[in-house]
Formats: sequence, C-alpha cells, structure tokens
Amino acid sequence: MEHRPHPPSSGTKKCHGASMISHLNSTPQPPKRAVIIGSAGFVGSAIVKRLQGDNIPTLSLSRAELDLLSPEASNILAGLLKPTDAVVAVAAIAPVKSARMLSDNMRLVANVVEALGRAKVAHVINISSDAVYADGPLPLTEQSPMTPGSLHGAMHLARELAFGAEANVPLIHLRPTLIYGSSDPHNGYGPNRFRRLADAGEDIVLFGEGEERRDHVHVDDVAELIFQALLHKSVGALNVVTGQVHSFADIAKAVVAMSGKQIPIRISPRIGAMPHNGYRPFDNTACKSAYPQFNFTPLQDGLRRAALRL
Repeated sequence: MEHRPHPPSSGTKKCHGASMISHLNSTPQPPKRAVIIGSAGFVGSAIVKRLQGDNIPTLSLSRAELDLLSPEASNILAGLLKPTDAVVAVAAIAPVKSARMLSDNMRLVANVVEALGRAKVAHVINISSDAVYADGPLPLTEQSPMTPGSLHGAMHLARELAFGAEANVPLIHLRPTLIYGSSDPHNGYGPNRFRRLADAGEDIVLFGEGEERRDHVHVDDVAELIFQALLHKSVGALNVVTGQVHSFADIAKAVVAMSGKQIPIRISPRIGAMPHNGYRPFDNTACKSAYPQFNFTPLQDGLRRAALRL
C-alpha cells in the first residue's frame, strides 16, 4: 500500500529501489505560516518550540482553542486556514485502547480533513505511527505490510487513508516509533517511566526480564524532522526511526546510572505474549537519504537530555 500524492520530482529519494519521499521545494524554504493542530501535546509543543527558534509564523491550535470533536470544528478550522499555510496534524486521542476511542479519533480526523479539503492549504504533515505496520518481515521499512494488530495502529492507518482520500493537498505521513523526552504526558513503559521512577527513588519494575528490544526516538528529533519536512515541502511517507534497538533492561540500567541513586531494578512475571515477539527493528535508509544532514540523537545522549529536563 503506497500513497503517491504527486508524481516523483527530481528530488525524489529512494529506498530499496522504490521512491518513498519527494521534496517539492528545490531548495529548503520556510512556509509562510505553520499551523500546528494539537500544539499542546508532547510532539505538538516540541514542534512549536522548534518553529519559534527560527521565528517562523505559527498558529498554535490546542483543545483550548478548538475542540475537534465539536459539530462546528470543521467550519471553524476552515475559517482559520489560509491557502499558503503548511499544516502539521498531530492532534489525536492516544493511545487508542477501545472502540469508543477509535470512533472519537475518526470523528476528529473527519473534521480536520473536511476543513483541509475546503481550505486547500499548501502542505500537510500528518503525524502517524509505526503502529501501522505488521511485525514482519524484519527489519521494517516504509514498504512493510501495513496490517496493524492493535486498535491504535488501526486508527493511524485509517487516519492516513482519510487524509490521502479527502485532503487533496501535498501530503506526507511521518511515522515515529516509540518517542521519549522529559515532557511526555503518558508515562509510557520505557525511558519516560524509568526516569520518573528513578527521580522518585522508586524501584523500576520490568516486564519479564526487560529483554524486549525496541527503537526509541527523542521528541526533539521528531520535531526536527517535522521541521525539515516543512522546509522541503516533503510528500510521501517516512518512518521516524533511529535504526537502533535497545533492550528495556539496558535502558533501565542506563537511567539508574545517570540518576546517581541506588535504584533497584526488578523483574516481574510476564502476563500474556511478549509484544512484537520482543524484537522490532527498523531500517532507516529512507530517512537518511531524505535528510542526509540530519543525525539522530544517540540514546545515551537523549536519556541525559531528558534527565536534565531539556
């Protein structure tokens, strides 16, 4: 399954013989204005901060400014948008854990794509997720089967299809893997939860022996790649992944070492099957090809940055 909103340009990047992403700007240039839908969230606030660092005009829309589940949402949003805007659609109700949450997310995205279809903006970046992919074959790439095994993944896949079918604008789907950083609101299992437990002097409890190996990306790197996609007016689909995997046990040990405290790390009986069979690596060739000047933050440096609340 591949979305091609525009024919490949001379700036098309390739991965394993197939084009994954094109840059519609021959040279990087900032948008006239960036509109961040979901600006108060973990990723949304990071991209707003990045845009402000370059003094790019930004319209920040959080739930306080616009309730995307309201009946009037599409009309209000369409009235706020300009044809020269670049829109970053990051707002979502996540992680999706029930059919009701899935339904609410589709109401939300329906209002957004209806507004985009009417406003005809210059560029859209949809923040998706690596959850759209099945667990194999490994390593995962942008060409991997998009057959999600969770409601959360199903939501993001449906969201991508909705944007592609109805927005009718230059579009890129960015699919980050597990995101960490000091301001994460979800306290998800992994770097974010481990750091907070260490800060509080509490035991870190692993699922099983923490042997699962996953890719983790710092939120500032996600923001930087969104920023680069805006500058290049990129279209297509791209995984935001480091290409490196680390076990949760090793991450817990690194967090404890950085804390300077004697924090016990305990194992616990595993309930149910190990997610993703305990191993979910990615090939990030396409990302390196699309933005060759960009380098991901090494995990140790990212953990240190999160510990310092940067």
